[in-house]
Amino acid sequence: MGEDADQRNGYYPVSLDVAGRPCLVVGGGPVAARKARGLLASGAAVTVIAPDLCPDMAALSPLAVERRPYARGDADRFRLVVTATGIAEVDGAVYADADAAGVWVNSADDRAHCSFILPSVHRDGAVTIAVSTGGSAPAMASWLRARLAAHAGTGVGALAYVLGEARTRLQEAGVSPQSVDWTALLDGPLPSLVEEGRLDSARALLAAAVANVVEN
Repeated sequence: MGEDADQRNGYYPVSLDVAGRPCLVVGGGPVAARKARGLLASGAAVTVIAPDLCPDMAALSPLAVERRPYARGDADRFRLVVTATGIAEVDGAVYADADAAGVWVNSADDRAHCSFILPSVHRDGAVTIAVSTGGSAPAMASWLRARLAAHAGTGVGALAYVLGEARTRLQEAGVSPQSVDWTALLDGPLPSLVEEGRLDSARALLAAAVANVVEN
């Protein structure tokens, strides 16, 4: 029973597609700017509500800015909300509004007022390494993420790209991608070929694996 309770209290990891979707950041300081930057990098349509903007926030684009305090009900028209004013009463009000409206909300450094939390992230192309401690130890999440990224090495984004090409060829041939032993390929010379920039050799290796499955 104790183990089941621990599992229920855990967070459900997911990658959200926010491209083109309306997202709100409440607050104009450096922390809010960092949150807005991450949303913009993922293609979100970001609105910022804050009386004043720090230089980092003012430099972001494209950004819809409403220079005023947060007003009750503002969260209702967005798909996702991040509040980072540093003022407990304001962040709490934003959380209450968003949660009542069924909108996912994150309150910076305030786990009690979050319906989702943000992991520590490393990106390389399509590859994302995300580490979370459930909000209990953000410094540890950053520490672990840096070590995992270093262990993965450079080129994992390119590796994912060439693997995706091979997977697409299988699907176009009407063959299940599960037919290929991807683990064996990844445990072989393929990652080193990509890391060394020898993409033609990597593609040739994958083409042979695809042809072997398609022909058989």
